[in-house]
Amino acid sequence: MAYKTLFRPQRPEKYLGDFRNIICRSLWERSFAKYCDETPAILHWGSEEFCVPYISPVDAKPHRYFPDFFLEVRAATGIQKFVIEIKPKYQTVVPVKRKRTQRYLTEVMTFAVNQAKWEAATAFCQKNGFTFLVLTEDDLFTRFK
Repeated sequence: MAYKTLFRPQRPEKYLGDFRNIICRSLWERSFAKYCDETPAILHWGSEEFCVPYISPVDAKPHRYFPDFFLEVRAATGIQKFVIEIKPKYQTVVPVKRKRTQRYLTEVMTFAVNQAKWEAATAFCQKNGFTFLVLTEDDLFTRFK
């Protein structure tokens, strides 16, 4: 079953977009939204506030990708801007080869679509002066102190 909840920030002035409509699609996203809201180094943030077009390798058609988060972070070198995707680690690595079961085929398709999304997001970020990051459960709260 999919997880979906509405997040209400304690510091709505930090949010870029409609702070009354912050939808989190996983517990990790909800936890990261709370982290963005509470972390002083994160000056502004948004969640699924813009889209990046990409071509899916599954159907070869154009689709829209809404990255999970956008952050403006105070760093020693100035303001840095990040586009963040949050995924479980197993979706960020090539699936382990096994018999062609439905589960394996789904994992392969998910990985291929994720790669296409992330290539498009990387190109978008390079063009606009942002940094694209995919965060997993291993590094979710260690980046922006």
